[in-house]
Amino acid sequence: MTIEKIQQGDQLTMSKDIVADNIEKLKQLFPEILTEGKIDFKVLKQVLGEEIEEEEEYYRFTWAGKNRARQEAHKPSTGTLRPCKEESVDWDSTKNLYIEGDNLEVLKLLQKSYAKKVKMIYIDPPYNTGKDFVYKDNYKDNLGNYLELTGQTDSEGNKLTTNTESDGRYHSNWLNMMYPRLILARNLLKEDGVIFISLDDNEIENLKKIGNEIFGEDNFVANIIWQKKFARANDATYFSTMHDNIVCFAKQSINSNKNSGWKLNLLPRTLDDAKGYSNPDNDPRGVWTSVVLSAKSGSDKLKYKIISPSGRESYPPDGRFWSVSEEKLQSLIDDNRIWFGRNGDGTPRLKTFYSEVQSGLRPNTIWFHEEVGHNQEGRQEVKSLFDGKGYFDGPKPVRLIDQILKITNSENDFLVMDFFSGSGTTAHAVMQLNLEDGGKRRHIQVQLPEATDEKSEAYIAGYKTISQIGKDRIRRAAQKILEENPEKAKGIDLGFKVFKLDQSNINAWDGERDNLEQHLFNSTESIKEDRTQEDVLYEILLKYGLDLSLPIEEKIIAGAKVFNVGFGAIFICLEDKITKQVAQGIGEWKQELNPETCRVIFKDSGFTIVEKTNSLHTLRTFGINEVRSI
Repeated sequence: MTIEKIQQGDQLTMSKDIVADNIEKLKQLFPEILTEGKIDFKVLKQVLGEEIEEEEEYYRFTWAGKNRARQEAHKPSTGTLRPCKEESVDWDSTKNLYIEGDNLEVLKLLQKSYAKKVKMIYIDPPYNTGKDFVYKDNYKDNLGNYLELTGQTDSEGNKLTTNTESDGRYHSNWLNMMYPRLILARNLLKEDGVIFISLDDNEIENLKKIGNEIFGEDNFVANIIWQKKFARANDATYFSTMHDNIVCFAKQSINSNKNSGWKLNLLPRTLDDAKGYSNPDNDPRGVWTSVVLSAKSGSDKLKYKIISPSGRESYPPDGRFWSVSEEKLQSLIDDNRIWFGRNGDGTPRLKTFYSEVQSGLRPNTIWFHEEVGHNQEGRQEVKSLFDGKGYFDGPKPVRLIDQILKITNSENDFLVMDFFSGSGTTAHAVMQLNLEDGGKRRHIQVQLPEATDEKSEAYIAGYKTISQIGKDRIRRAAQKILEENPEKAKGIDLGFKVFKLDQSNINAWDGERDNLEQHLFNSTESIKEDRTQEDVLYEILLKYGLDLSLPIEEKIIAGAKVFNVGFGAIFICLEDKITKQVAQGIGEWKQELNPETCRVIFKDSGFTIVEKTNSLHTLRTFGINEVRSI
């Protein structure tokens, strides 16, 4: 038994390799296409037969840079997410995450840990109005570009910029930003998951097209019109724009898959929904309304005569038929479900009881501001949390996200994600709804630390980035919930763990001759000098595909700190002086917890050769055979 060493650049120190994963799936389906470890595309074409489009002219949607954008979605990231406990709330107990960084790289890093685990994604991306475009991807080195643009490395004058119409690739730039992110987002959705995307009319046609391509046309659910304003703008050039769009795609819709597609949850009924119902005959089943008893189509058997209690004869209107047979009609009359009017001489109608209709309402595709709020309401919500200061432009109202959460699923323990988090409305809505119904919904927020305007109220108040506003908004919203509902809020997760995107904690080998001596020195220490054990711990979780909110317990064993992740799934020790006594303590801890599987990860330079051999032997006696080192 030997310890396999983990090095920067191997599979464990990179995010999920989606290309390799897709190739493996193809190999499982068509093993004959594999030749000497490569895919034989000619054989694949033969296997697929005539279901291949090879003509130059066919229906498709393309733009400048599309191929590179697609490739970028499948390229692994070598970055990591570093924990930031000092900015977090309830670090040890919360299952919510707030990740600060470029969402393209963050989505890549989450592929292993959260693939097919997210129930609902809501995003409010840049609308491409010419003033709000800040995601200038550099496909050569996205991570390095991000660190440079946010001032985390030496700058060469690059800045976050807008995407104006004078740019020759105005729409292409926006599409290249959205395309890889939506590909990665789809991977994170559960098979019955759903995504909602807010947008105005600038890019709505393009969004629908790339959405159809990524999710499939059959999985387009709806384009919801949200009335974001309630006052007419008479200074508009043409029409007063009152709405935004919210485009909805399912991972799998019930149209494409009857068994496992997304099933919409009905909206709860209110007393207002009972308007139009009454009970003029004092029916013990409660209030009811009546509907016509005729139908557009039928057979001659459904054109019979009906005699009312007063003796009046009724027939279906010209060109129509009764909707039930004579036998069925008689059973309905016997059950007091046919209404002939107060005097018993009216045209027969079928009674429909309020108590027997669906338990909820199907949402319309037009959402009025009275139902779900408007832009001004969203601004007032933020102001109320920041002592009347308007630190954020255009936040969505909590009621809007609340409605999306309610129709997503009737269960109350699903995972919600927003990777254009902005002011944090999605996190606020999750906490508020959990308070209302006792739910256990979790959320993941991702936000670029985009700089605030130096002349803005936010900057003057000390908020240098949008992410600082977002984190503080969630803290303040949680505190308000706790103060207003001290007893009810006790069981609600009002915290969040903060992580920040950065380069890997593990030193990479670089053979440049100019710095050879320094690199040789660094190669003896695999972990970077400015990184903590917790930094490395969470990178290991990411690369092993483990949830970042897993319970982690610390224990000092023979003078060394040991992390226990997931009740014994992984034991990690990153100390400098590791002995067989540490291995003995880990083995005993493992026996106490009795996990189904167990692996151990050590810091490679923390061993002497003798202690490494002894530790391996000790661990083996406890049934631990998977041991790796960094």
